[in-house]
Amino acid sequence: MSAAARPASAADAVAGAVPRLAIEPATLDEAAEAMRALAADRLAVAFVGGGTDLGLGAPPARLDAVLHTRRLDRVREHAPSDQIVAVEAGMTLAALQDHLAPHGQRLALDPPLADRATVGGIVAANAFGPRRARFGAVRDLVIGMTVVRADGVVARGGGKVVKNVAGFDLPRLFCGSLGTLGLVAEVVFRLHPLPEASATVAVPGLGASACRALTQAVLDARLEPVAVVARRDGGPYRLGLRFEGFGPGVRDQSERALALAAAQGTPGERLGGADEAALWARQDAVRTAGDVRIRAAFAPAALAIAAGALERVAGALAGGGLILHPTLGIGLVSGTLEDPALVAVAVEAARGAVAAGHGSVVIADAPPALRARLDPWGAAPAGLELMRRLKRELDPEHRLAPGRLPGGI
Repeated sequence: MSAAARPASAADAVAGAVPRLAIEPATLDEAAEAMRALAADRLAVAFVGGGTDLGLGAPPARLDAVLHTRRLDRVREHAPSDQIVAVEAGMTLAALQDHLAPHGQRLALDPPLADRATVGGIVAANAFGPRRARFGAVRDLVIGMTVVRADGVVARGGGKVVKNVAGFDLPRLFCGSLGTLGLVAEVVFRLHPLPEASATVAVPGLGASACRALTQAVLDARLEPVAVVARRDGGPYRLGLRFEGFGPGVRDQSERALALAAAQGTPGERLGGADEAALWARQDAVRTAGDVRIRAAFAPAALAIAAGALERVAGALAGGGLILHPTLGIGLVSGTLEDPALVAVAVEAARGAVAAGHGSVVIADAPPALRARLDPWGAAPAGLELMRRLKRELDPEHRLAPGRLPGGI
């Protein structure tokens, strides 16, 4: 093993599993060399960036080594005129945004903990934030990727232009793979301009059905919010609709959204500057609070049903918070575990509530006492056999983060 390897400690654990070795390559060549050495010794390995989503999924079934990406933290190429950037996996989102901002550009991804979340970790965990409502998921912004396979071979997929030819889409396969298919070493993203102006229409005192109705009215009026999130802290929801772009357009859209809210009997207010930033910071705080985090996906039309079930999950936690993404059909619950049995019952009930609409409820993070009672993924997905075939193709020895995905993949 190279000089980048060292004995591991508890700080290198992945979902409670502690490895024997920790490896910190500083270049792509060093990463490939380390992967070849691990393959030669048939050691199981997981990959760690900023550690913000390590609780997602099951703990590794076997773990001999952890490969940290934090020293792979450089911008490899930035072409402002083409609106693309190639960046190494260990660079944090905050550092990347700082690099892009002087050029009037940004990566339109906004998961929480941007100062810790790394590019590779965001891709591997399929992480997202409120702006997904306008700009899409990670896979919609990735146009190329360099990965290191289980055998240490470096592979590249996609390209450096927004439009690619049809074929085997390696970058999309790695989005959400949790390190089970290979090491994400470098990513090429499409970029978007920084907006000239931003404003958020905040509408308090809503129930889940009213959030859905107002959101639909906004969309039917051809308004284009970049983010739509409802936050509940024990009482009614507070719906936030964020508009970005040129100043006159932002003013027009926010005024029309306010008029739609008033027409439904729920007057709101327009926020900007520090007040707007504080509102969205509170959304992120819910997502990162406590030691339990639950994520649900469902059809947007089933928002009220899903919300009722998730409210019961939040109520089973100490300080339970809940946010809903009405346009995406996503709900996120957080809080502190006090009664594992009570929370487990509420989660299973929520899984039953969203199952009819092909929804899902997964454990994004939880203490061992709750994990012992629940499968983190719930019911097996319809594409499980295809996932297994891909795993066998790319990791035939089952050494890369084994057991992290559904079905023990």
